[in-house]
Amino acid sequence: MFARVNGSYYAAIVALFTATLLISNVTASKGVSFFSGSDVFLGPFQILPINTDGAFFLFPLAYILGDVLSEVYGFKATRRAIYLGFASLILTSVCFWIAIQLPSASFYENQQSLETVVGVVPRLVLAGLAGYLVGQMLNSLVLVAIKERTKEKHLWARLIGSTIVGEFGDTLIFCSIAAGVIGISTWTDFINYVIVGFLWKTLAEVLVMPITYRVIAYLKKREPTYAV
Repeated sequence: MFARVNGSYYAAIVALFTATLLISNVTASKGVSFFSGSDVFLGPFQILPINTDGAFFLFPLAYILGDVLSEVYGFKATRRAIYLGFASLILTSVCFWIAIQLPSASFYENQQSLETVVGVVPRLVLAGLAGYLVGQMLNSLVLVAIKERTKEKHLWARLIGSTIVGEFGDTLIFCSIAAGVIGISTWTDFINYVIVGFLWKTLAEVLVMPITYRVIAYLKKREPTYAV
């Protein structure tokens, strides 16, 4: 039902998966708001501000790649990739912290900017690690569990079902811990943040599903150890 991980495709997907997580962890430190401070109407309805973070456009890719790994290589192989990503996030945070603590050269004038961009905020690191670990594990577990029942049929159900569960767990945990760090201080903004994040990530999965289908089909055909 799954392919072995000794092929080059698995390594390439894991590398992209890890890179996505590392980049998202940095860009998520920026709070983003659309339709804020202006009255925007859609017919008779006023559009409320949409609160999210700077990783909203990239982070869904991590779940798409997680789905590909789970569908083609199974839970154990995906768990290995998740642990690698987890370790990479910790290493990145430690390296950022060390770089910031090192004494600045007399000609270096960007210490404050460096701290602002990559400064290690314990709550934000914790939010990213906890949300990522729980969300990705749930995503992979649900997809594999559905596949055990449906076999090769109903791939769409596996992709959407696993994303809904994984993204909800990830978004709720991350937002609960990180909201205060990026400036969200009211329940209204927090609920907005959670709902927008969850709906967007789930919608992104649906929108790119045709591409996900093609990637999965490509890998299944070219992985010689994949067994239906």
